[in-house]
Amino acid sequence: MLEFFAVAVLLLLTVIVNARWILGIKVENTLAAQISGHIHDGAKAFLSSEYKVMFPWIGILFVVLALLTGFKSAIAFLAGALFSIAAGYIGMQIATLANVRTTEAARKGSGDALAVAFSAGSVMGMTVVAFGLLGLGLVVFIFGGFEKAGNIVSSFSLGASFVALFARVGGGIFTKAADVGADLVGKVEANIPEDDPRNPAVIADNVGDNVGDVAGMGADLYESYVGSIVACIVLALAEQNMVGLSFVLWAVALGALSSWFTILLVRGISSRSRMEPANVFRMGSVLVTLLAVVSVCLIPLWTSASWSYVVSTVAGMIVGIAIGFITDYYTMGEPIKEIAKASETGAATNILSGMAIAMQSTFFPVILVGLATIISYYSAGLFGIALAGVGMLCTLAYSLSVDAYGPVADNAGGIAEMAHFSPQVREVTDGLDALGNATAAMGKGFAIASAALTALALFAAFNSAVGLQALDVSDPKVLTGVMVGAASPFLFSSIVINAVSRTAFVIVKEVRRQFKEIPGLLSGQADPDYVVCVGISTQHALKNMVVPALLALILPLASYFLLGVEGVGGVLIGQTVSGFVMAVYMANAGGAWDNAKKLIEGGFLGGKGSEAHHAAVIGDTVGDPLKDTAGPSINILMKLSTVVSLILIPIFVEMGLPVLIDLFAK
Repeated sequence: MLEFFAVAVLLLLTVIVNARWILGIKVENTLAAQISGHIHDGAKAFLSSEYKVMFPWIGILFVVLALLTGFKSAIAFLAGALFSIAAGYIGMQIATLANVRTTEAARKGSGDALAVAFSAGSVMGMTVVAFGLLGLGLVVFIFGGFEKAGNIVSSFSLGASFVALFARVGGGIFTKAADVGADLVGKVEANIPEDDPRNPAVIADNVGDNVGDVAGMGADLYESYVGSIVACIVLALAEQNMVGLSFVLWAVALGALSSWFTILLVRGISSRSRMEPANVFRMGSVLVTLLAVVSVCLIPLWTSASWSYVVSTVAGMIVGIAIGFITDYYTMGEPIKEIAKASETGAATNILSGMAIAMQSTFFPVILVGLATIISYYSAGLFGIALAGVGMLCTLAYSLSVDAYGPVADNAGGIAEMAHFSPQVREVTDGLDALGNATAAMGKGFAIASAALTALALFAAFNSAVGLQALDVSDPKVLTGVMVGAASPFLFSSIVINAVSRTAFVIVKEVRRQFKEIPGLLSGQADPDYVVCVGISTQHALKNMVVPALLALILPLASYFLLGVEGVGGVLIGQTVSGFVMAVYMANAGGAWDNAKKLIEGGFLGGKGSEAHHAAVIGDTVGDPLKDTAGPSINILMKLSTVVSLILIPIFVEMGLPVLIDLFAK
């Protein structure tokens, strides 16, 4: 585990250097500093409130695990939860302090602003990976090495998964309720620009970018990163494959080093080169993948690892970057022009066009993940599937840095608008924001694909733990489980989307009230009450995030008592397949609608205020809770249900707890 600790220290030292550099940038505009302070305080207050709701549930699970699996597993669960919380909180803190500094840097030019925003994103990316490596390393070291801590690391993954679900659901409800409320009244009814300081929901919208797309995304990918490594550890130990275990450790460490080098290079190029920012990021994506592939290919030269391990890992790497580019095409390429043109005949045709394109976009990622699964399985068996998940995520530090850049750039543009910066500054921040939309879409595609592979890897570990060799779909227990599992993402999504809708309704009423009751607000002679909208989003997000979390926990456990081990296996497979397709559909639909709207706002088909623009705003509003709340949350549903099954179902089997369908059959 020395490689884990060494790489973690290197990443954290770089995080400190980047954070100090960002905080050293002087903010000269007083109004911009004040607005940024409101965003920072709102995000900090929401996360504090979220943790207050979360901690009692963490305590309950700690006790349950201590009773069922032992005190060591409970401690590992707590460590996984705390490391995930810490990573998300640090990333959010820097993001909310970097937004106004990005705006200030935009006065000098696009390169300087890009360097600040990307540096802030890299804090999130490197912190997530460093804490993942450090946390797993400490758990293994404290509890006596892999032979003794192999099963305990699954509890660490459970802690990460549990926090991720709360962070994704809670943050997603907050951000999209505020966004939808702000757009429906501000853009559609009052006909004022996005990020207009007259809109009472604008600060809540900016806060949501950070709690949802920084802290939430960080927790999501932290969970996937940890889960993929844990699946490899569990399978390697089950097969007594210490050579394979050593390969995993080296692959993860070298992938993190490849990301570290690429982050430094991209940051340097972004501040000095005249290259287009999008091309800088694409170059970085290709470079980090090449470095990781070469690094992994070198491992057999100093270890006895099989080349089949290399094939499985590289398959995951290539599929990861391929899915990113496919997502880029469907959310930034020619399809968005088709959606924009459909807006000319109204919101209905805009929505129908977006739905059709999003449905189409699911096909190729599924094929690619299936291809990676086949290649990795026939190369190295179930362990190979887990390696493919590690391969896709081993460069996470870079890919998450690019993804976390987006909310910082978005906030910077909002601050430029609200603080009345020059049109030249706004032009720079708008360009960075547009790029952020592209990176966010690619990041979501990557997150979904990695979640699917991680869930499959954890499922393989579950099969090994319970001795389930194969699933017979003609078995009514398996078939029923598959159908229930396939339906669960729909139930889960309905709960989350309804929560966004109800919260947005309250915000809409509040924004309308302030426009009506505060004299001079729309004319710019009075200030809105931002605090009320932040409070509404916070209150409703916290109230509505518990039920989805409980669904992910209870479903696999209830499935065991009703259908047995085979039924649980069916539930997990059905949930993974359905959840993967649905998450891709939601993410790409929302991204395509959003960018079609931005295309029109750039002057296409009449620009802002046109009938096509009004239709596109409605399409974007429909897509917001899909791409930023329900879709990303399904990622965690798949992984959390699987890791819960991995830890608890083998214990239920060992205890011989009764299964209802077996009692009925007798």
